[in-house]
Amino acid sequence: MKKIFMFICGTIASQLLLAQVRMGGDPKLSEIYDPATTVIAPGKTNAEPPSDAIVLFDGKDFSNWIGIKSKDVEWTLADGAMTVKRGAGPIKTKQSFGDCQLHIEWRTPAEVKGEGQGRGNSGIFLMGRYELQILDSYNNKTYSNGQAGSIYKQLVPLVNASRGPGEWQSFDVIFTAPRFSENGVLQSQARITVLHNGVLIQNNAAIWGGTEYIGIANYKSHGAKEPISLQDHGDPVSFRNIWIRPL
Repeated sequence: MKKIFMFICGTIASQLLLAQVRMGGDPKLSEIYDPATTVIAPGKTNAEPPSDAIVLFDGKDFSNWIGIKSKDVEWTLADGAMTVKRGAGPIKTKQSFGDCQLHIEWRTPAEVKGEGQGRGNSGIFLMGRYELQILDSYNNKTYSNGQAGSIYKQLVPLVNASRGPGEWQSFDVIFTAPRFSENGVLQSQARITVLHNGVLIQNNAAIWGGTEYIGIANYKSHGAKEPISLQDHGDPVSFRNIWIRPL
C-alpha cells in the first residue's frame, strides 16, 4: 500500500511539474545538467576512429588478433590491409566485447570468380556466434538471407547497398548482446543495427540465435563478453580500418 501511495504521489507531482512548465513556469525545471555528457573527439571522417575507440586493426600488424586454427595469424598483410589466406583459418580478437559500436571496412576480390555463395565470401561473427555476412553481392544472385549485410540464414537486409568487386566497402554496426539469467535462460535477444556504405540495412533487428548453416538458429548461454571473429571461407577478402567502441 505504501508503494502504491508513493507511486500516486510521484505521478501527481510529475503532472503538477509538467503543468507548471506548460503554463509559463520556470523552464529550468525540465533541464538536466548533471551528469554532464562525456566529451570525445570525433574522427575527421566517419571512417576515422573517435578518441575513445579501441583500434583493432590499423593496417600495421596483427597485434590485436590471434588465429583460431593456430595461434599465429597466417593471413596476408600488405598495403595497410589484411587478406584471408585460404586454409589459414578464421581469426579472432584478443579482447572480448559485448554491447558495442563497430566500424569495419572490407573488399572482395577485383577478379570475379564463382557465383552465389562462392564469390567473395567471408563474415563477421559478433561474440563469435552471430554472423554478419560479407559477400560480393554486386550483380550476384543468391538467397536473400545470405547476401552481404544479412544476418546469415536469418535476417534479410533492407536493401542491397553493395559496391562493385574490388571496391572498399564499410559496415557500421550497433550491437546489443543477448542477456541470460544465472541459470542460462535467455532473457533478451541480441539486437543489431547495420549501415552498409552509409545506408541503413538492419534497423535494430532482433537476432534469432547463433548462426547455423543447417537448421534453425537458437540461443546457447555464453559470457557477457566474447571475442569477435573474421571468417576464412576460402576467398581472399581483405579488411582494413577496424575499430570498436564498447557501449
